[in-house]
Amino acid sequence: MPKQTFYNLPEEKKQTLINAIEKEFSRVPLYEASISNIVKEADIPRGSFYQYFADKEDAFFFLLDNLSIKRKECFIALLKKHDGDLIDAMTTFFQQVITKGENLDFMRNAFLNMTHKIENSFARIFSDQQSEEQFKEVSSLIDKQKLNISGDKELFHVMQILTSVIVRNFVEKFARNLSDEEAMYNVNIEMKLLKTGLYWSEER
Repeated sequence: MPKQTFYNLPEEKKQTLINAIEKEFSRVPLYEASISNIVKEADIPRGSFYQYFADKEDAFFFLLDNLSIKRKECFIALLKKHDGDLIDAMTTFFQQVITKGENLDFMRNAFLNMTHKIENSFARIFSDQQSEEQFKEVSSLIDKQKLNISGDKELFHVMQILTSVIVRNFVEKFARNLSDEEAMYNVNIEMKLLKTGLYWSEER
C-alpha cells in the first residue's frame, strides 16, 4: 500500500500520479511495467516515486484494490436493483464491465497475467473473506430464499463458485478476443446451469 507521503499529496498531484500508473499498467502487465515511464508521465523525479510506493508492485496493487472498491459499489447497487438475486446481479455486473469500456486495458493485462494475489483482490468485489463486516453487508442484500443453502457458510462457498465463473469468463473474453455478445452468451449459459442445477430433480 502507498506510504503516508502519497496520501499527503495535493489531490491534483495525487490524481496525476494515479493516472500515470494506470496508463503504464494498461500498456503492459505488471512484470513488464517501467517505473521510468510512470515518473516521466507524472512529471516527477524517480526518487519521488519511492517516497510514495515501495516498488511497482505496490503501485499496481494500490490501483487494483482501488478499482475493486469501485466495482464493489457497483455490485452492491446491482444486488439492490435485482432485488437480491445473486446470479442476475453478477451476470449484469459482468455485462457492464465488458461493455462500458472503463479500465479494460488494465483489466486485460491483470487477468491475462493472473496470480493468486490478483485473483484475491478481484474476488473481494463480491465477498471479502478477510472482513466479516463486509461479507455481512453483501449477505444482507442477497435473497437467500432463492438459494438452496443452509447458512452463511454455504453462501460464502456459493459466492466463491460464482466468482470463479466470472473470473474465468473475463480471462476467456480477453485471451480469445471474444466479442461482447460471445462473452455474454458463455456467461449466460454457465449462470443458467448453476441457477437450474446440474442434476435432474428427483420429482422429474
